[in-house]
Amino acid sequence: MTTFAPTTAAEVLDAVAWAAAEEAPLEVVGHGTKRGIGRPVQAGHTLDLSGLSGVTLYEPEELVLSARAGTPVAEIAALLAENGQEFAFEPMDYGPLLGGAAGRGTVGGMLAANLSGPRRLKAGAARDHVLGIYAVSGRGEAFKSGGRVVKNVTGYDLSKGLAGSWGTLAVVTDVTFKVLPAAETEMTLVVHGLDDDRMAAALAVAMGSSCEVSGAAHLPMGIAERVAGGALGEGSTTLLRIEGFGPSVAYRVGRLRDLLEGVPAIDAIEAETSKTVWREIRDCAPFADGTARPVWRVSVAPSEGWKLALALRMEAPASAFFDWQGGLVWLRMEEDDPQAELVRSLVAKCGGGHATLVRAAAAWCTSVPVFEPQPPALAALSLRLKDEFDPKGILNPGRMG
Repeated sequence: MTTFAPTTAAEVLDAVAWAAAEEAPLEVVGHGTKRGIGRPVQAGHTLDLSGLSGVTLYEPEELVLSARAGTPVAEIAALLAENGQEFAFEPMDYGPLLGGAAGRGTVGGMLAANLSGPRRLKAGAARDHVLGIYAVSGRGEAFKSGGRVVKNVTGYDLSKGLAGSWGTLAVVTDVTFKVLPAAETEMTLVVHGLDDDRMAAALAVAMGSSCEVSGAAHLPMGIAERVAGGALGEGSTTLLRIEGFGPSVAYRVGRLRDLLEGVPAIDAIEAETSKTVWREIRDCAPFADGTARPVWRVSVAPSEGWKLALALRMEAPASAFFDWQGGLVWLRMEEDDPQAELVRSLVAKCGGGHATLVRAAAAWCTSVPVFEPQPPALAALSLRLKDEFDPKGILNPGRMG
């Protein structure tokens, strides 16, 4: 088994061109923080992009940043923070959930997995913020898409097309993202003691208001205590985040309190604790327990999430919490069996969506579909894209089933 460790885009091109000529499959990795998601890659060689690192362009006044694919997201986030900016889509860090260290995910992996966070419904995901890429197809051919400006019309946007492809279509060597100013401050309202039904009603009121809620979540009893060192207290908690300039945040928090009059006790947590809470919700910290118990990332209409969790618990032991603004239900099965057929049938009954098995024992990852099975028309389109970009199937073969 050979490990290629390129430090330049030219070396990536040489490695992929060799693999294409030899029809030798490659596993494409950065630091491997998301390696456990998907089926095991059927490859005899590894293309390690962790040495392809560094920010190549950053123009804060233009809200544009370019970096090589192996650059850690944490390194970029620190640079942005120094300039009062951020990735507005709050990319998740899968490392701790999958038993690894935090802060090692790369910008190339961020695009490949199309990461997002609690602002998903408001700010979108990685694909909505990528401006351009340089990449190498499975044919061993270099290409570029997009550019380094926010307005750039170049025809079909391949940079967005590669988002969520998990390295099965091309190897991205350089990527450009738009960045945005970070909020001056934030505050989170914590509503205690709501059951699921009343939680859904309260969140619907808050999200339908003019208060510009940028994060909404519900942590049932037994989950809230695992967040931010127990700062949220005991029992169920419903969370609403407000961001912006100080006076605006104070006004909107007051407005939310008025709208939620009649609910149980409401507390407020200040900026630093609030940031910790939302980072841990983003990274699914309540289920980062060092075990291999199956964890599902389920995307359904926010109003249907609690119904899905209730129906699941009638059939199998499971824990759940709800990233309402992210459009997600996080599920942890309490037994080894991920219950894939049951979970996906319940998703369908809730009006549709998709479920990804992000953690499970290796035996389950090889025996059940990890990613949501595609309907025939979409599967045919995916196959055509694969044939166009990687006709010999050398890039991460088998990962997506």
